[in-house]
Amino acid sequence: MATRNPPPQEYESDDDSYEVLDLTEYARRHQWWNRVFGHSSGPMVEKYSVATQIVMGGVTGWCAGFLFQKVGKLAATAVGGGFLLLQIASHSGYVQIDWKRVEKDVNKAKRQIKKRANKAAPEINNLIEEATEFIKQNIVISSGFVGGFLLGLAS
Repeated sequence: MATRNPPPQEYESDDDSYEVLDLTEYARRHQWWNRVFGHSSGPMVEKYSVATQIVMGGVTGWCAGFLFQKVGKLAATAVGGGFLLLQIASHSGYVQIDWKRVEKDVNKAKRQIKKRANKAAPEINNLIEEATEFIKQNIVISSGFVGGFLLGLAS
């Protein structure tokens, strides 16, 4: 059974093939959009009350701080325990460490990190600027997050 390919369609310029969608008109016509995204799609300040923002920021901050604390303790235990076992093995004669080679490798790694850090500086600065702008626009929820994060670390 032979299939025929439809003839290729001719498109006009790219400008004619796209339609501009105004989200404010769309939101007025579709009530579900308003219910999901609030009255605007701007910063949190325009969507929720101050109390709601503080609670949301505080709860998410507490969760993040609590997890940070638990993961930090686990990482510190693993690194410290590994170092302790390495020292015991070295002292007992099971492991011989070439400290000159370790120093040479550490210095090489430092040079590579400095090189890569200089290349990544513009990207990091851009990320910092975006984060600063977000914090400025959502100062209430951000301050709630910081408070919750500190409480999560303390608990």
